[in-house]
Amino acid sequence: MSRRRVETCDSWRPPRKNHAGAPPLLRAGPRIPAFASLSVRDGGDAAAAVAKAVEEVVVVRADEVKEQKAAVVAEEERTARRLPPAAQLVRHPLALLALVPNSAALFAAGAAAGTIAKTVTAPLDRVKILMQTHSVRVAGKSAKKGVGFLEAMADIGKKDGLKGYWKGNLPQVIRIIPYSAVQLFSYEVYKKIFRRKDGELSVFGRLAAGACAGMTSTLVTYPLDVLRLRLAVQSGNSTLPQVALNMLREEGLASFYGGLGPSLIAIAPYIAVNFCVFDLMKKSVPEKYKNRPETSLATAILSATFATLMCYPLDTVRRQMQMKGTPYNTVFDAIPGIVERDGLTGLYRGFVPNALKNLPNSSIKLTVFDTVKTLIATGQKEMDKLIQENEEKTS
Repeated sequence: MSRRRVETCDSWRPPRKNHAGAPPLLRAGPRIPAFASLSVRDGGDAAAAVAKAVEEVVVVRADEVKEQKAAVVAEEERTARRLPPAAQLVRHPLALLALVPNSAALFAAGAAAGTIAKTVTAPLDRVKILMQTHSVRVAGKSAKKGVGFLEAMADIGKKDGLKGYWKGNLPQVIRIIPYSAVQLFSYEVYKKIFRRKDGELSVFGRLAAGACAGMTSTLVTYPLDVLRLRLAVQSGNSTLPQVALNMLREEGLASFYGGLGPSLIAIAPYIAVNFCVFDLMKKSVPEKYKNRPETSLATAILSATFATLMCYPLDTVRRQMQMKGTPYNTVFDAIPGIVERDGLTGLYRGFVPNALKNLPNSSIKLTVFDTVKTLIATGQKEMDKLIQENEEKTS
């Protein structure tokens, strides 16, 4: 009957040479501490020794995980203790903004700003749409190429009354909540993505971030934009669900994405130019004026005007491609078709009400967003100041 003996030692180094007849050695892995170096003599069971060593390592690792979890809990408790008491926060309400996640605050600000801006400018928006789509709506019924601003305003009041000026505003408001929030929030995310290694953001990076933000928000909310247009151009008292069901039954699911291509093409340069010009102009303002709301408002108006002048023809193209019975299948069909039917001015039909609508709309949205970012930063500074004061008092 063979005699077995397993020996352990505190430290072990491999021999320089492997002499004949030397006992087989069992090396420890990288995770096994010094105690787990083993030798087996007289035909000992190596597998049992390894199992025992691994079991001890698992126990050690489990203890380490428990210690890490305890450290995390202790850190959370320490952070919670550092927060100022509720009574102190009430006396410094600005510090409460530091408790709200940045993404939630920016999302809410974008949604509220977009809703207010769209509701205020809804009458101008409907006039612009009627002017843009006149030639498609009356094709074969009238020789008149276009309708003027005052004529379109009077026509809405005559057919639909006062409520007609806000017709189609509900889907627009429903759409603008996620649209503004996604656009403004994703712009900040894309700016981080396109930032250079040195931390700076080039003009191209700003343009790319704005283009990606515009396309992202448009893609998410496009079906509601089509529904808003259909409600705006139809007379009568059709509701949003009725229009949606009719489109689905008569034209299929693809009708909710009619004109998506030119919409993405139109919105990408518009948002890119608008946001980029706004950021660059704001950056060039003297430091003492940067955080003032009137500075944000002025720069937003100028950036929106510049972007509208550059990108408006593509907006006219997408509106005519969204219409039921549109003769245009692609952007390359629509642009020459509009020029042939309405002349070059047809590409800028409805520009005046659009400019009157876009200027306050973009200005309110960008101004509120910029102001909220400033408030969030100020609130964080206020919170840090209160925490520091409390720690100095207790130390």
